Amino acid sequence: MRGLATRGAVLPARELEYVTRNGCLVAEAVGPRLGARIVRLDVVRVPANGRWRPGGSAEEENVVVVFEGAGSARAGRAERLVRRADTVYAPTGEPYGLTAGQAGLTAYVWRTVLRPGRAPGPSPRRFSTLWNGETQLRGFTGVGAGPEASQRTATMNFLFWPGTGSPQLCLHCGVMNPGEYFNVHVHPESEEAFIAFEGEGQLHLDGRWYDARPGDVLYAPPGVPHGTRHPVEDPGTPRFATCGGPTPFDPVLYERAGVSTKVR
Repeated sequence: MRGLATRGAVLPARELEYVTRNGCLVAEAVGPRLGARIVRLDVVRVPANGRWRPGGSAEEENVVVVFEGAGSARAGRAERLVRRADTVYAPTGEPYGLTAGQAGLTAYVWRTVLRPGRAPGPSPRRFSTLWNGETQLRGFTGVGAGPEASQRTATMNFLFWPGTGSPQLCLHCGVMNPGEYFNVHVHPESEEAFIAFEGEGQLHLDGRWYDARPGDVLYAPPGVPHGTRHPVEDPGTPRFATCGGPTPFDPVLYERAGVSTKVR
């Protein structure tokens, strides 16, 4: 673990500690041990042909990203085949589940309990993919205090957000080509939990840059600067992609993109 829990942490995937739960291996990447009060992030490894059917609070929202493998996912009564980079949203009051194929399945799962007065939209989106570019933020120059903004800004896909019916959790995918940044920024009231999904790059936390590989996790409490970058200049280098988001969602991101912050 890199960084102090009170100021956030960067957790390499190789340092995650797994326990057996309901026939699967589960690691708590972000939770109370890091001081997180709003968001949880678990990593779930479902064995070949196995099933993950978690218990949970009726007040809990869940977002799932398939990191490895393939199988099927259920959110409420809806079910769909899924593979790497597919995403699932289970609104409050709806259980979710995963069934692995013959090669098994690994998923990162974001969890939160809704604050009073929040409720999902009437017909929330339940399935998407990290590469869904229908709603995007471009030219992001940061929120709040941070180092001087880079002019080579990357692209952020909005996958689950107020516009798709999510009242508190969100899921964004940042896609960075060589030399591009998501400028260092802060969220005054939100906890940020995200992962390196594809390629190699760097994660910023509270004044330091850390090398990152797929599966590594960053957690930033409210007010702690964080960001990402693809520091390699060679245009032939594979892209670097991250996914996650602030909890509760930060309306400034959607305002910068020119879209409504109303839950639909």
